Amino acid sequence: MAQRLLHLVCYDVRCPRRLARVLKVVKGWSTGGQKSVHECWLTARELAELERELSQVVDHEEDSLLILRPDLSAGVRTLGIAQKPRDPRFLYVG
Repeated sequence: MAQRLLHLVCYDVRCPRRLARVLKVVKGWSTGGQKSVHECWLTARELAELERELSQVVDHEEDSLLILRPDLSAGVRTLGIAQKPRDPRFLYVG
């Protein structure tokens, strides 16, 4: 079974219509997040599919999109009401 790893998907999309489309794509893969930063637990195959879907939506000349994999072994710090990333062993669909 392929291992799911945490990826943060962050974006700055200039056009409101494209922003709505990017948000719809990312929410289909995310398990949490806020505004324009989303937590996605993905296998390598799922990551490639997400990248393909987003590449079709963003304007490569105007928009900015970043997908990164944080090093969770360094620990996670939160402030305020922020929550630590959710456990990757569970995927809630609802």
